[in-house]
Amino acid sequence: MKIKNSLKTARSRERNCIIIRRKGRLYVINKRHPRYKVRQG
Repeated sequence: MKIKNSLKTARSRERNCIIIRRKGRLYVINKRHPRYKVRQG
């Protein structure tokens, strides 16, 4: 999982990416391509 400041570009990399919030942190997850996982930091 990568740590990025901005998730807007991370979400637009692949169309299956979705932004979710868990425990106050923002994540981009992609079930089809798990390499696109990102956490905002």
